[in-house]
Amino acid sequence: MRILGIDPGFAITGYSVIEYIGNKFKLITSGAITTKAGVPFPIRLTTIYDELDAIIKKYQPEVMSVEELFFNQNITTAINVAQARGIVLVVGCKNGIPTYEYTPLQIKQAVVGYGRADKKQVQQMVKAILNVAQIPKLDDTTDSMAAAICHAHSSKFAENFRVR
Repeated sequence: MRILGIDPGFAITGYSVIEYIGNKFKLITSGAITTKAGVPFPIRLTTIYDELDAIIKKYQPEVMSVEELFFNQNITTAINVAQARGIVLVVGCKNGIPTYEYTPLQIKQAVVGYGRADKKQVQQMVKAILNVAQIPKLDDTTDSMAAAICHAHSSKFAENFRVR
């Protein structure tokens, strides 16, 4: 199964594509879609749409796993992240990709075995599970890898998390 993991954001949207076959993981690609502060917000959202659409067309994932938004203290930031997240869901839908959503707690539980794990624990487990030499510089990229791993571990129960 080829899984596209997404950690949505309007400044940085982390993405990764992993293969999960017979309990074995392989990282295909990962990175971040970035938009610059000061650029009109609709242009930033369009950039996210266009770049994610190109990634989907290039790597042909079978499913998409998206981290759900957790409440942020800054309501303006939370609203903007929610809008970027909406763009991610639309891109998946427009490309006909079944999309699943997982909370940060569910992702940490699936990757580390503990829902309250810290960033460092998640990073180390992602590195070990995907057998990569280094942890990505951006947390958003690592979080997208964790979202993809979560779906792989949850796929037999995934219909509970599918975007309808």
